[in-house]
Amino acid sequence: MYLSRAPDVGRPAPGTGRRWGKVAPNVVFLGLTSLFTDISSEMVNAILPLYLTFELRWTPLQFGVFDGFYQGVAGLLRLAGGLVADRRRRYKEVAAAGYGLSALCKLGLLAVGNGWVAITAVLFADRTGKGIRTAPRDALVSLSSPAAALGWAFGVHRALDTIGAMAGPLLAFVILTVVPGAFDLVFVISFCAAVVGLGILGLFVENRVPGPASPGVSRPPSLRRALGLLRDRRFRAVVMAGALLSLATVSDAFVYLTLQRQTDLRLGYFPVLYVGTAAVYLLLAAPVGRLADRAGRGRVLLAGHLLLFGVYALLLQPRLGAAGVVAGLALLGVYYAATDGVLMALVSSVVPADIRTSGLAVVATAVAAARLVASVLFGAVWTWAGPTAALRWFSVGLVGALVAAAVLLRNQPGTRDEGQPATAG
Repeated sequence: MYLSRAPDVGRPAPGTGRRWGKVAPNVVFLGLTSLFTDISSEMVNAILPLYLTFELRWTPLQFGVFDGFYQGVAGLLRLAGGLVADRRRRYKEVAAAGYGLSALCKLGLLAVGNGWVAITAVLFADRTGKGIRTAPRDALVSLSSPAAALGWAFGVHRALDTIGAMAGPLLAFVILTVVPGAFDLVFVISFCAAVVGLGILGLFVENRVPGPASPGVSRPPSLRRALGLLRDRRFRAVVMAGALLSLATVSDAFVYLTLQRQTDLRLGYFPVLYVGTAAVYLLLAAPVGRLADRAGRGRVLLAGHLLLFGVYALLLQPRLGAAGVVAGLALLGVYYAATDGVLMALVSSVVPADIRTSGLAVVATAVAAARLVASVLFGAVWTWAGPTAALRWFSVGLVGALVAAAVLLRNQPGTRDEGQPATAG
């Protein structure tokens, strides 16, 4: 199988060709959906590391296993959601099912009380909803945008998404400051925000149907066909590069726990660390996405991971002052701006439109599996040898992953003159 050039597919439907700041309205409404959903989810996620490590006294290894599977569940389920969306061509409806499940889980947190087993089960169900919705949502962003502006479209979407990621922890911080211990109130407001996001998706987002496949391709989307994309050199290179880089990526939770320990930050201010990273991501997601469209998505992706190495270098310092914390959060925010949406834009430029969701899900699954392994390994090394040793090992691993990824991505599309999406042949 090979991937060949073809005219743009998945353009906005007739009558919806308007642009808000050169971004399709569909992308904006999808961004608003993600905004309110992230307010909902990040209100809960921002307090999890403290709750599990300080209240339940989990070891770093226990937390690493939980964090790896918690984050990995979403990625591992994306392929199933992507295949259903591609086969039915009902991207909006599949995404809505995932958003709806996550909303219901907020009520589940109210119902289960303080039992950690039940809470963990509900949180994993919430990640299941995220896994179902993410690939069809990203496919809608891709199919609603011209190929040459994929980085910009994903950047705008991620910027709106990040407003929610920033507002959620702030809102939780304010609620628990004003009404200490009012976790039930946090869950109620979290549920209301999730319902608003689901409503925007249902009322304003339009489904998109990709253009016809290239001549000679009549097979419907399937797991075999999705995995068959791996036979293509360009797609396989993106998957391998994303997985290798993710194997050397320390999860946010461990980064923030390390910062907290090095600075003796008061526990009540822990959610604010998420806000600092999100604020930088918000400011830079769209402009960095545009830069990726022009300078090359692979190059920007690699540059983002170089900044992650800078975060590791800061965390390896024996003591961090306020300036070091601010620098670390800023670098982490720029890293996300240069990698999250940029990777999806890079994948979209080499995956056929009629199997776009499944192709995105294959990459997301590989990345999630790698990050699951990385989180478990980091927690294990921390438990046995301490956080400094864990960071040193991951720093060495990141250097090796960067070298390998640079070789894999050296001929990838993604510059201004190489942005056409591929079709299957």
